[in-house]
Amino acid sequence: MTPELKAKIEKLVQENKILVFMKGSKLMPQCGFSNNVVQILNTLGVPYETVDVLAELDIRQGIKEYSNWPTIPQIYINGEFIGGSDIAIELYQSGELQQMVEVALAS
Repeated sequence: MTPELKAKIEKLVQENKILVFMKGSKLMPQCGFSNNVVQILNTLGVPYETVDVLAELDIRQGIKEYSNWPTIPQIYINGEFIGGSDIAIELYQSGELQQMVEVALAS
């Protein structure tokens, strides 16, 4: 990964309390896993931003290296990598995701 791409990803992660790297957008997810994450975050009713990896191919590959995680979507809360769709579902069902989001938005 180039230093420029790493800096671009870090800037996005740091500037957004809740950020999802996904296929498509929150208004039009382009895969089922991305849609799962959007539905969970919409259910929580929290503000979040998305980056469409289909529109930014350098980020699509770079984010996998950045997080050392092979799949999309990827969720970042307060600059910390949380995981993908399956982890989001588990955290949501246990109530942990709600707590993480509340802490992030309060800080």
